[in-house]
Amino acid sequence: MATSLKHIQEQLSPELDALNHIIVTTLTSNSELTNSIVTTYLKSKGKMLRPIITLLSAKFFGGINEKALQGAAALEMLHNASLIHDDVIDEATERRGLPTINNVWSNHVAVLVGDFFVTGALRCGVATGDGRILSALADMGRDLSLGEIDQVDIARNHNIDEATYMDIIRAKTASLFECCAVVGGYANNAPQTVIDELRRYARLLGICFQIKDDTFDYYNDPIIGKPTGNDLREGKVTLPLIYALRREDMPEHDRMLSIVNKETLSSEDIDVLIDYAKRAGGIEYAYETMRRLRDEATTILSPYQPDETIDQFREIFDYVIERRL
Repeated sequence: MATSLKHIQEQLSPELDALNHIIVTTLTSNSELTNSIVTTYLKSKGKMLRPIITLLSAKFFGGINEKALQGAAALEMLHNASLIHDDVIDEATERRGLPTINNVWSNHVAVLVGDFFVTGALRCGVATGDGRILSALADMGRDLSLGEIDQVDIARNHNIDEATYMDIIRAKTASLFECCAVVGGYANNAPQTVIDELRRYARLLGICFQIKDDTFDYYNDPIIGKPTGNDLREGKVTLPLIYALRREDMPEHDRMLSIVNKETLSSEDIDVLIDYAKRAGGIEYAYETMRRLRDEATTILSPYQPDETIDQFREIFDYVIERRL
């Protein structure tokens, strides 16, 4: 199923080329340093999942127009701004196999470049000429920021229940996916009730995306390139371990609770917790949850006449569950 996203990218190739042109044009400036950094950064584009969802939403509601392209560009720039800032916070040295901006230059420069991406997103939002789209972008940015702040706050205690975990990832990750669906609808003046239905689908997709991302933390895979236990090192307790810590039938349950509630976790503590989460069925539970979310999303789409766009929405959900990056 990993090839399904590539197939969708190929089908949307002209629109994605137009979108990338908007991004490059918007981020071109009179600053040679900024142009050099931005050009290098944009060479390592990700899979463009969020703009693809925006464009598919526009197709679903009537067609991909200039308003949808500008909105998708704004969302992609905001997403990349958050990644650039995350690299500063995480002191990351690589992203997508290339050195991060903060690694090559400095945290100071990286923060400013991230801010520059935000200003580009605002310009594209204004270019849509639609106040509803600007409002949706603003609400999404607020949710994303508050979700990250809440995660930092809760991480101080290391412990978290599943409901709180879901609330946090809805805000810090799924809010961006939801906004993609909403922008595609507003670009075509679709009925709000139908936009809200597709927004529900996008919320489930975004939650699923983050759950899958969190499972990567339990395996040392060179393809992923993410250090094992990095979330726990930052005090973040994610779904596999949340489930495992509910397993009072496991002999080590009480010991694991005492470890996870330590002020600071050692490397040995992290290894023990990761091993426990796996043995207690935490990874299987995460996948079971993702499949349940996919089934719920399929139900949302089921009333609509099957067509290419509906099929692509379903394929994207499968891709998110099965991806390795």
